[in-house]
Amino acid sequence: MAGMTSIFWFRRDLRLTDHPALAAAAEEGPVVPVFVNDDRLRGPSGANRLAFLAGTLASLDADIGGHLVIRSGDPATVLAEIAAETGAGTVYATDDYGPYGRMRDDQVGEKLAAAGLAVHYRDSPYAVPPNSVVTAGGGTPFKVFTPFFRAWKVHGYPEPSGRVDAEWVEGVATETIEGVEATASDLPLAGEKAAWERAEAFLDGPVFDYVDTRNDPSVDGTSRLSPDLKWGTIHPRQLLARLGPDPSEDVFRSEICWREFYAEVLFQRPETARSSYAVKMAKMEVDTGDVADERFEAWCRGQTGYPMVDAGMRQLVAEGWMHNRVRMIVASFLVKDLHIDWTRGARFFMEHLIDGDIASNQHGWQWVAGTGTDASPYFRIFNPISQSRKFDPTAGYVRKWVPEIAHLSNKVIHEPWADPAGAPAGYPGPLVDHATERLESLDRYARLKEQW
Repeated sequence: MAGMTSIFWFRRDLRLTDHPALAAAAEEGPVVPVFVNDDRLRGPSGANRLAFLAGTLASLDADIGGHLVIRSGDPATVLAEIAAETGAGTVYATDDYGPYGRMRDDQVGEKLAAAGLAVHYRDSPYAVPPNSVVTAGGGTPFKVFTPFFRAWKVHGYPEPSGRVDAEWVEGVATETIEGVEATASDLPLAGEKAAWERAEAFLDGPVFDYVDTRNDPSVDGTSRLSPDLKWGTIHPRQLLARLGPDPSEDVFRSEICWREFYAEVLFQRPETARSSYAVKMAKMEVDTGDVADERFEAWCRGQTGYPMVDAGMRQLVAEGWMHNRVRMIVASFLVKDLHIDWTRGARFFMEHLIDGDIASNQHGWQWVAGTGTDASPYFRIFNPISQSRKFDPTAGYVRKWVPEIAHLSNKVIHEPWADPAGAPAGYPGPLVDHATERLESLDRYARLKEQW
């Protein structure tokens, strides 16, 4: 087999280190590196994610000497055309476990096999691929995170490998990398080198305070690696290999595992990308109509009158990213205070997030909405005022993103309508009363339970 040309189909693995699938292609002989612009994936992607992807592809192209081949169209058709042009007889790719990816890869495999091409899927974007960890008693998939985390740690993962040195095929016709104008004002640097700079900066210091700082949005205490994990410019096992026994490191390890748990849940239940994991929650009463639409728009613009909610939504629009603690707060407010279906919020997140991952996003929303994997979730209703006081006590985060109220004291800034001088001009009063809407949510849940 030595010396045979193969195609490597890059997808969510846009790096050159610790890359078993790429290494397998390189061992066979010269490699044609290909990225396919698939309209089925580009269509639902927001501008921020596409802009970050374009930067990532440009970085990868530079790393392989300008030989990356970019083509648009149906993947099977594109790969067959490139194989005919280059004489490649094999296509290699990293396995995809998402609902669309699995269907697409089955179709690509069948079509290329009919054309005489072999397709090999190796490795995955996860340290432990979905369907690898099951319950000890029944051999069934885990439905709750904590036992999954214990089994996941016991299962383990391969040690990361080094950089792949491939002989890249030159001179293959390519399209230019499409520039997409982001809606966010400032996206992070993209590519494998930038990912490792972020990783090293986090692993050399902040990770050891992670247990104390990860919930404080005013502190740069999180890794900011979610966009890099999304596009595979860094692999989770590369991060896991750097973590030791420190309690903060184990908390960060668990956050990596949450990503893998949600990938597992979506793999087992692909319909939950659009519908409730807890089927009995699907009939929960939600608000629709003009008033609901107006409230949803206020939430999207960061104009709810609740500073922590508004700060989070403004950060999302400005940066294409939001602190994880704040993601939970704004999601709870939309679902439990405004009584709007979680799918609307999840869709808005996916339109703006550079790290938008269907499994993590949809199931993170379902965890908050009470429709997901948690055993008794609906009673968890985040109080946007107490959450703001607890996790942003000096209001550094709120002051940054809601400058209209930055002059207020720490005592009143979390509920500016309580200021004796009155709410600041230019900032709205509270869109709804949290205490009232909390009771309404619990009443709706009680009425739903009567139907079970």
